[in-house]
Amino acid sequence: MQVEIDLLSKIPIYVQIIDQIKHMILAGTLKSGDQLPTVRQLATDLRVNFNTVARAYRMLDEEGLISTQHGRGTYILPPPSEENGERLRRQDIEWLTRHYLNEAAGLDYSAEEVKKIVERNIDQWIERGAPPPEHA
Repeated sequence: MQVEIDLLSKIPIYVQIIDQIKHMILAGTLKSGDQLPTVRQLATDLRVNFNTVARAYRMLDEEGLISTQHGRGTYILPPPSEENGERLRRQDIEWLTRHYLNEAAGLDYSAEEVKKIVERNIDQWIERGAPPPEHA
């Protein structure tokens, strides 16, 4: 499992962890029954405080996405109900958008520049009936 933390982001680290795990579940990278690293291991790998990862795992557990079994580990739960799946899907596009905008801002693009590029790509997507090619 590859979680990447942006220490310069205004998004709290625990939220970055939550968002990325949700994205991996939706993308199929993490599947029902997959075991997550221990809190201690992920904290060490990311070089963040143990409590930060514990908070992220606790919140994912409360949402019904993972289950922590004392002494056995933390596992991805079966797919959520259709209603929860749609909520998770909406949250994922929000995360992707925030991530993209944070990256663009970090590269000193103005909001107007980003808006023009996004609108152009959406227009092309609509015209083609498919997302634009990666290197268009």
